[in-house]
Amino acid sequence: MTDAPHIPQRFARGLCPCGLGMPYDTCCGRFISGASSAPTAEALMRSRYSAYVLGDGAYVARTWADETRPTDLQVNPAGEPFTRLQVVSVSGGGPFDAEGTVEFAAHYPGGVMRERSRFERRAGSWVYVDGSVR
Repeated sequence: MTDAPHIPQRFARGLCPCGLGMPYDTCCGRFISGASSAPTAEALMRSRYSAYVLGDGAYVARTWADETRPTDLQVNPAGEPFTRLQVVSVSGGGPFDAEGTVEFAAHYPGGVMRERSRFERRAGSWVYVDGSVR
């Protein structure tokens, strides 16, 4: 069993960074630790967001499709911490779908990053394929 990543002070109450209002361990923590797989594209996107917030590059890499994963992956290249996640729309990506898209806004002190992410289910698990940043 792996140790949970350090949760920043702003999440000291133990709530998950993804914004669902659930405890980290029963929300994205179970996916990041490898205890279970994200059942939907949205759940994977939220857990990847949480991994970015927590600096867990290994999880981000593990859930990125091999053919599109950058070789020089950095989880926070700009140095700006994400402060809030807003899911804008979800298309497909359900428990029985093969693909899905999730559009989201990740807020940080200097602004907002908007992305439309594309996910595919491969060998029973969701992976991030690519996204267009707006």
